[in-house]
Amino acid sequence: MDSKDKDHILSLKVMRLTRPSLFTGLSVCCDARDLPGDHLNAETRADIAVPQGLHNTGVGHLLLLPQSFGNIYLGETFSCCLCVHNDSNEIIRDVAIKAVLQMSNQRVPLLGDDEDEPLHQLQPSDTINEVIQHEVKDIGTHILVCAVSYQASSGEQQNFRKFFKFQVMKPLDVKTKFYNAECDEVYLEAGVQNITSGPLCLEKVELEPSPYFTVVSMNKISPATPTSDTSSSSTSSCLVFGGINTINTHDTRQYLYCLKPRPEAKASPATLRHATAIGKLDIVWRTNMGDRGRLQTSQLQRMAPQYGDVRVTVDKIPSVVQLEKQFDVLLTITNICERSLDLHLAFLGGNGGSEWSGVNSQPLPSLSPAQHTSLTLSLLPLHTGLQTIAGVRLTDTFLKRTYDYENLAQVFITRDKVRLVKGSHKVNLA
Repeated sequence: MDSKDKDHILSLKVMRLTRPSLFTGLSVCCDARDLPGDHLNAETRADIAVPQGLHNTGVGHLLLLPQSFGNIYLGETFSCCLCVHNDSNEIIRDVAIKAVLQMSNQRVPLLGDDEDEPLHQLQPSDTINEVIQHEVKDIGTHILVCAVSYQASSGEQQNFRKFFKFQVMKPLDVKTKFYNAECDEVYLEAGVQNITSGPLCLEKVELEPSPYFTVVSMNKISPATPTSDTSSSSTSSCLVFGGINTINTHDTRQYLYCLKPRPEAKASPATLRHATAIGKLDIVWRTNMGDRGRLQTSQLQRMAPQYGDVRVTVDKIPSVVQLEKQFDVLLTITNICERSLDLHLAFLGGNGGSEWSGVNSQPLPSLSPAQHTSLTLSLLPLHTGLQTIAGVRLTDTFLKRTYDYENLAQVFITRDKVRLVKGSHKVNLA
């Protein structure tokens, strides 16, 4: 503060605008046969803060005005009222109020930044009230600097300042995990933990994908097929957490999202391989008294899968096959490097529960960058159970570099006859 309030005929007060809280009375009761008798029970019944008929529950029905500055969390809106009062018996002219919010790396003007703003005139005992609001976007120490300038009755220009320091804390702790699937899909698991001092109602937790992906939320329960007598409200999907998603202090909600590559991104394997940016989580919540907050994470990054220069995927394979009965597998080989590849395909024996049938090795057609070729190969199952398709080796004839694939897919091998029903393999247990 540049000078003391007592040296000025104007006074400045800053009050934070926040919602009240529920006030609960102190309920102390005892048995009528105890020493206090019915005295404590009568005091509880006479307490206006205790609801009638609910004397011993600790439930309150009165609102308590804020008794302190309170906590401010990232994503909330900071609101306060600036009051300038004329304590003298004189008319004060050219009154100007400025307010600046100062952070560690920037200063944000909140009031009085416009030079064309008209000046105020204060009659004796009059007050100027100004309300300022700011969405808090940084954590750490914040300083609200309020400056008042005016012209005294003597014509001398006077001014003074006040500083108000407060801390902005983080309301949520977000932890993420990524899972890269063989079909180029990416699964995101996000854990959202409430680290505030009270419960929160999560109104929205959505993933805004990057331009390379589309997103499917896996946090809703799809309703059954609606009938003619089912209302539209009951058929709408709802969250797995219930209709009201309330999270208590230190509790965590787990969210799951499936990201699928867009067609233009999937057409360019090299681009998709370097697409590490997934998107941003957008979270909206409300406190127990309805204060709204919004938080958006930075761009989430995944570890891109390492395929090398060539990628092999299984596009078609039966889920169940019969022992010692040959079946086909459709493989797609894609060049994801920036040069043409001349590859040689070979099969390694003794891997998994099946053996490759047909030729042992063969050259493949030359593949330009981003080009792919498909092969239909045959296998002979030799062992029952869940077996891994393995034993594929590709050799780059130019660099003499080999790529071995030991876990392409899995298939269940059974001794029973297998019949195809509606596009899927079923085991005939006859």
